[in-house]
Amino acid sequence: MAIQPIILAGGTGTRLWPLSRELYPKQVISLTGELSLLQTTLQRVAALEGALTPIIVVGEEHRFLTKSQVEDLHIFCDFHILLEPLGKNTAPAICGAATYVVNQGRGDDVLLVLPADHLIVNSEAFARTVSEAVALAQQGRIVTFGIVPDHPETGFGYIAKGTGTQVESFVEKPDLATAEQYVASGKYLWNSGMFAFTAAGLLAEMQRYVPEMVECMIEAVGKGKPDGLFFRFDRDAMEACPSDSIDYALMEKTDKAAVVEADIGWSDIGSWRALWEVAAKDDQGNVVSGDVMLEDVHNSLIRSEHTLVTAVGLRDTMVVETADAVLVAPMDRSQDVKMIVNRLKKEKRGEFHVHRTVYRPWGSYTTLEMQDRFQIKRITVKPGARLSLQMHHHRHEHWVVVSGTAKVRNGEQSILLKEDEATYIPNCTIHRLENPGVIPLELIEVQIGSYLGEDDIVRFDDEYGRLQE
Repeated sequence: MAIQPIILAGGTGTRLWPLSRELYPKQVISLTGELSLLQTTLQRVAALEGALTPIIVVGEEHRFLTKSQVEDLHIFCDFHILLEPLGKNTAPAICGAATYVVNQGRGDDVLLVLPADHLIVNSEAFARTVSEAVALAQQGRIVTFGIVPDHPETGFGYIAKGTGTQVESFVEKPDLATAEQYVASGKYLWNSGMFAFTAAGLLAEMQRYVPEMVECMIEAVGKGKPDGLFFRFDRDAMEACPSDSIDYALMEKTDKAAVVEADIGWSDIGSWRALWEVAAKDDQGNVVSGDVMLEDVHNSLIRSEHTLVTAVGLRDTMVVETADAVLVAPMDRSQDVKMIVNRLKKEKRGEFHVHRTVYRPWGSYTTLEMQDRFQIKRITVKPGARLSLQMHHHRHEHWVVVSGTAKVRNGEQSILLKEDEATYIPNCTIHRLENPGVIPLELIEVQIGSYLGEDDIVRFDDEYGRLQE
């Protein structure tokens, strides 16, 4: 019986703003080392004995960034990415993945469901715990991983242990006094959001308790369409699907729930304080990243992404700088960062949605300057990649090559540009940019016009399947 890892890579990690954004979420960020949380999760499952190539469930808007991060690891010859056209919480995502596996005739496979954005320090203990969970799943149990708590925590739900591996109950996030009682009793575990069960066994249990959700996701997979490495769930079926977490939809209802104790050095890195707790600290208890200079600062997290950050006399404080935003707050208010994010979203601020650097399947662009009638961008195109054949109604563009070689279609012309060479593209002109070289192409783009939004684009040809976007 095979182990099929299912990696849930949705979500935005709002409490890690300003580093985490809607289009550049927590799981693709390097928080604890050179690799992202998604990449370390993939490394972890690749080391498991009997594990198949992972299936990753992700939102449409993150598909190319996810694909690029998997490919950069050079671990898997092939892999599968299931695309959700809209987010419906964890239960439909898991149900859809299970249906996808069953449709391939692998209903007896044990699905190992893991969030993409968790940190696990003890890989050997993790492998042993997975073996325990797989054995229970083979017996028809719906298994959850309960983290052995090392302190009272009000940010997690808890699992009350019954006899053996039985689950007595699931409980909501407690207040501090209740959390202290839970930890002192030795009876409670943190609810990790990691699971194991057979694909067919899960669907049978969900059919008992949430049949409408199962029917919707069977239709979403049945009417879904493959697109290279991607498989896209049907949008209409998902729109009709109820939204719920796997805990509420199934785990709190099923009589087949089992729990394995996981003492694995786990953290969901759900806030800046959580990152401070697990990261390496200096002699003053500070977690420091980037160009930072401190004087008399203790037990703080100071992170610089783009510029020098200095601090004097701080205690228990977090300071996070990015190119377009700075966060400053007491460490014990780290959970409240989401309040700022909610305001940004409500006010439709760009800082909620993207960084100044935006990643595309062909490379990236960074906004250097933005005014009413012009903006300046730095564009990076990967070797061998090309942008869509496109046109803009409202803006003109000037391109200057900084390094590498650019192959440009400009109207009826085909031009090869090298360093310090330029071209001008009037509005309503069909054009395309390509990097025919073996090193990244870097160029500066100056846009001038009455409207400079990213939605002023008409695509005529696109090898990444974005003609309808």
